[in-house]
Amino acid sequence: MIYSDFQGEKISMLALGAMRLPTVGGNDSVIDEEKAQRLVDLAYEKGVNYFDTAWGYHSGKSELFMGKALKKYPRESFKLATKFPGYDLANFGKCEEIFEKQLEKCQVSYFDFYLFHNVCEVNIDSYLDDEKYKTYSYLIEQKRRGRIRHLGFSVHGNLETTKRFLEAYGKDIEFCQIQLNYIDWDFQNARSKVDLLRSYGIPVWVMEPVRGGRLARLSDEHAARLKALRPDESVAAWAFRYLQGIPEVKVILSGMSDEAQLLDNLRTFEEKKPVTESEREILYGIAREMTNKTSAPCTACHYCVSHCPQQLDIPYLLELYNEHSFTDGFAFIAPMALDAMPAEKHPDACIGCHSCEAVCPQGIKISEVFKDFCRKLG
Repeated sequence: MIYSDFQGEKISMLALGAMRLPTVGGNDSVIDEEKAQRLVDLAYEKGVNYFDTAWGYHSGKSELFMGKALKKYPRESFKLATKFPGYDLANFGKCEEIFEKQLEKCQVSYFDFYLFHNVCEVNIDSYLDDEKYKTYSYLIEQKRRGRIRHLGFSVHGNLETTKRFLEAYGKDIEFCQIQLNYIDWDFQNARSKVDLLRSYGIPVWVMEPVRGGRLARLSDEHAARLKALRPDESVAAWAFRYLQGIPEVKVILSGMSDEAQLLDNLRTFEEKKPVTESEREILYGIAREMTNKTSAPCTACHYCVSHCPQQLDIPYLLELYNEHSFTDGFAFIAPMALDAMPAEKHPDACIGCHSCEAVCPQGIKISEVFKDFCRKLG
C-alpha cells in the first residue's frame, strides 16, 4: 500500500469511501452488511487505514454501518472521516446536535478527519454566517477539545465559492476534498482549484477519481489505446495512476461496491506508477474526445452577454449545460448551481431573440442549447 505523509502521520493513499457500499436489491438505504463488512475487512487487511463516511450516505445508514464495521479494530489503527451535512440548509443551526449524534452512530469518541460538506453556491452564505449559525465556531471548538483531529472541507462549488470559503477560514483548514480526475482537470476547472489550494499550502483529497464510474468504462477505442501503452493496467487504474502524479494529492477516495473493484484498486496502489508526461497528454486527449461529443464549444469570450436583453450569464449556463449533458447518473452539480441563482437567470429565461448567436465566434445555437438544457432538467 502507498502511504502519504500528513503532519507526521501515515495515511493510505487509497481510501475506502462509504457512499456506494453493497446494497440489498438495489435499495440504497439497505446496506448488505455481510458483503460490506467483507470489503472493510479486506481493505483493512491490505493496508487501507482511511475510511470516509457522511451523515447522508445510504440515507443515513452509512455512519451506523461504519461504526459497527470498524469497532472490531483498535481505534488508533484507522482514520475515520465524516462531515457536517451543509448540503441541506435545514441543518444549519444544528451542528452540535448532529456532531454528537455522529459520534454515537460511529461509536467513537473523536473523528480523525471532519469536513464542512459540499461547500457550494447554495450554502456558502450559510457557512460564512458564523454569527447566526456558529458552524465554524463549534467545529473549531471540537478541534480544540481533540474530538476533531483534522478539519477540512469538500467543495463542488465553483472557483469563486472556493475562494470565499478559504478567505474566511483558510487559516484553520488542513485539507480539502475536490472532484478531480483527468476529465475534470479542464472540464470542471479542477486545475485552478489545485492551484488555489497550493497557494494556501492545503493538500488535496480526491473524490470521484473515476468520475462516477465513467473512467472505468471507456469506449473500446479508448481502452485499446491505453492497453497498448500499459498492457497490465486496467482501464480504471489509469485514472488512479494519473492522480498519483499530482504532488498535491494525498488521499484518493474510492466508493468500491464489490470485491472485484476493491482488489483491482488494491493492486493499483501496491506501488506508485504515475503516468508520464506523454501519457498524461493522451489522457487529456481522450477526455476532450469524450466531452466534445456532448459539449457546446464555448470559450467564455462573453461577447454574447453584452447582447442579451435578459442579461443572462450565458457562458456560465453553457458550462453547466456541458456538465449536465456529459454526466451519466451523477447529475446534481448543474441543478445545485441553478438553485443558487435567481429564477430570472435560468436557461428558461431565454426569449429566443438570437442576439447572442449573432456575435458568437463559435457559432453556437445558444437558444437551441438552452431549450435542450431545460428539457434535460425536466
